[in-house]
Formats: sequence, C-alpha cells, structure tokens
Amino acid sequence: MPKTVGIVLVNYQDYAARFLAACRDSLRAQSYPAASSKIYIIDNAATAESAEFLRANYPEALILSRLDGNYAAANNLGFRQAIADGCEYLVTLNMDTEVAPDWLVELVRALDENPTAGLAQSKIMLYPKDGDKSQARLNSLGNLIHFLGFGFTSAYGEADREIAGYPEIKGYASGCSFAVRADVYQQVGGYEEEFYMYHDDLELSLKIRLAGYRIILAPRSVVYHKYEFGRSTRMLYHMERNRQLMMFIFFPLRLWLLVALPALAMELALLLYAALGGWLPAKLRAYGYFFRAASRAKIKSARRRVRQLSVAPFSGLAADFRGRIEFQEIANPILKYLANPLMNLYWALAKKLI
Repeated sequence: MPKTVGIVLVNYQDYAARFLAACRDSLRAQSYPAASSKIYIIDNAATAESAEFLRANYPEALILSRLDGNYAAANNLGFRQAIADGCEYLVTLNMDTEVAPDWLVELVRALDENPTAGLAQSKIMLYPKDGDKSQARLNSLGNLIHFLGFGFTSAYGEADREIAGYPEIKGYASGCSFAVRADVYQQVGGYEEEFYMYHDDLELSLKIRLAGYRIILAPRSVVYHKYEFGRSTRMLYHMERNRQLMMFIFFPLRLWLLVALPALAMELALLLYAALGGWLPAKLRAYGYFFRAASRAKIKSARRRVRQLSVAPFSGLAADFRGRIEFQEIANPILKYLANPLMNLYWALAKKLI
C-alpha cells in the first residue's frame, strides 16, 4: 500500500492569485495515487476574500486559515492536521512552483528506500523565464550552512545533470520542496515558530540531523521554482535576526569562542553595508530582538529542547559548515576577493579545534 502523504501549501497575500493555478494543475497531474495524498492550503494572513478564492480555485484542498503571517507556524498547522488525518509522510511545497508528474512518487520512494533518512528534498530547478523546462538550470541540490549562520543553495544556476542514488545533504534541506516522516517531525517538535520565516527549514533540518537521521536528495523528484531573489531581500529583518537566532539556539560555547572574532568583523561589515544600502533600521531592529528578556527566555527554552533531542554531537554538523559564502546573486567584489578568502582560511584552521 502506498504511504498516505499530506502536502502543505502556504498562501500569503497575493501568492495564490499569482501562482496557485499552475501549481494546482501540476499537482492534479501527479502519477501518485490521488487517494493516498491530501492537499492542505494554509491561508496565512487570511482574509474572507482570500479564503473564498482558495475554496473556489482548489475545491479538493482543505483550507486552514491563520491571521499573523507566520510561515513556520503555518507549516506546523498543516502538518498537525495531516498527522491527525493519518498521513505518514509530510510534504511542504512552495506555491510558486510547478512539479513534474513523478515528483511525489520519487519523493516518497526516496524515504521508502532509505530508512535511516528522516527527510528527503526534491531536485529544485529554476523555472525558465521562457517556460521551456528543457532548458531549466539548477536552483538547489540541498542547501549549505556558513559558519556564521548564513544559508545558501548549492549548485545554483548550474546546468542540470543526472544524479545517481540518493546523495546525503550535509547542510540543510530547502523548504521549497521536501518530505519528512511524520514520526520524525513529531520527535523533533516540528518547526520552531519563533523563526517566523527564513531559516525555518535550516532550523528543522539541524534538529533532524541532531536526532540521528540523515537528510537526502531525491534527484528524480523534480520541482520548477519561480524564484525571485528580490522577494527575499525585502525580508532582511527576518533574514538577519534568524541567522543569529539559529546560532544562539544551536551553537555550543566552544563553537561560539571559535567564531567570535570573524563574527564581530562580519557584524561591523554588515552595519556599514546596511547603512549604505538603506536597510540599517532593519539590521538594528534585529539586534533589538535579542535585548528583550522574552526573547532570551525563548532562546534558552529552545536550546534546552535541542539538547534533549540530540543523539549526535553538534561538532559533527559544524564540520560540514562552509567557510565561503557562495551565491551567484550576490556579486560583491569585497566578499569575493577579501572576505571569502579570509573566512575560508580561518574556518579551515578553526575546524581542527572543534
């Protein structure tokens, strides 16, 4: 019998109007048995109009509404409902995607054939501007973690290629499209909702790896992502706050001591960059979050939960962190010719002391 799978899509503001129809049609064309999959749409920052639009345009989906726009909480809501409905595998899928006909079959097969894997990510392709999917280039084969908390994709913009087997992802899975076992999701406590949006997939992936499970790539589960870099940069507060929040929750004291010097240098550089780029208020607001007593209490509680679920040492995960920030959308010469070489050298030496 095929596994029962719950697929969660999150709507936010105008996403459904822009992206739902194409995503829905590709889901309806799946080769996976329709009776064994359930669709959940979380209407985040919902209005009466958005809920009616979703019901009219995807009548077979279960619509669940939330008001505050918290993406991590929206996924938790969908996954909890899927578990209550008996789903064994939980899938998150960005709405700004179209999926290949065997996308779900291959995503499920990846977990079925790899019992030590807790989570499997699809091969994520950049949706071509001309719509010709045969010319699509790679978006992500799994994401990478920098030792200062930055997350970025691997193989971004590279030509597509055949990939054998199910390679292990040593960083984290992209939240664009992955499947997680329901029991593993429950074991690690789901998404940490304090992340709100951005780094939520990194946080969940780290917990799954610390709990002793592998994260793998399902290379024949193909997604075409209508990615827009500008949409991410508009959320700079969450990107910067959550980068540091991840470090405060996960990094042991020894690792903090090892990264303290480059972390300070990076913060000074980011302050200058933020001032020149017009987003200094967002950067300062991110700092302000950590000065609140309530925030520090939440961090302390999250660190305790991470310690309780961990069966693998964090040093093993940190050894896979990267010393360079490698993302083609960021073509800053200072980063390329000065910061990256220095950080890479520093991290190569620091890793020997972990």
